[in-house]
Amino acid sequence: MNNEKEKVKNVNNLDITKFHIPRWEELPNIDLFLEQVVTLINNHLEPYIFISSDAKEENELLTKTMINNYVKHEIIEAPIKKQYSKSQVAKLFAICVLKQVYSMQDIKKLLKMALKSDIQVSYNKFCTLFEEALDCAYNKKDYIDKISTNEYQYLLKTVLLSCAYKIYSKNVVEVEEKNNNI
Repeated sequence: MNNEKEKVKNVNNLDITKFHIPRWEELPNIDLFLEQVVTLINNHLEPYIFISSDAKEENELLTKTMINNYVKHEIIEAPIKKQYSKSQVAKLFAICVLKQVYSMQDIKKLLKMALKSDIQVSYNKFCTLFEEALDCAYNKKDYIDKISTNEYQYLLKTVLLSCAYKIYSKNVVEVEEKNNNI
């Protein structure tokens, strides 16, 4: 094997090193309708976060029903005139990652803690750290903590590492099942 970093592929044969969650500046600057939010988030995350189920509704990472439940349980704010803001879209990206490991009650608490500071800064930090955590999980390397200057940053790192490891392990199982090895 050459000195280049080995590219790890997921079950859909995508290069995990190309995984990218849109940063705050890349999210739409206009409010989106429910269907647009579902499409945006699923298009970015579904190739990398695997959902295996026979039921169509359960086979999607994010659905209209799920968003309505998040609003009902006050995990995100209700839409205004049936439209979702940039802030709500950012929270939904985070929810879709966190729900791989954490309960909705835990996610609600984690979001509340994270949003004690500016949402734009918190969201961008979330995206960067999650991408780094996925890269570490898939490329079997240790996570080097460069920024945990306080308890909340350390908590975010550990939360995202747990999500990355869960996604990685689900991927390994999916690949094995696809290849009929288990």
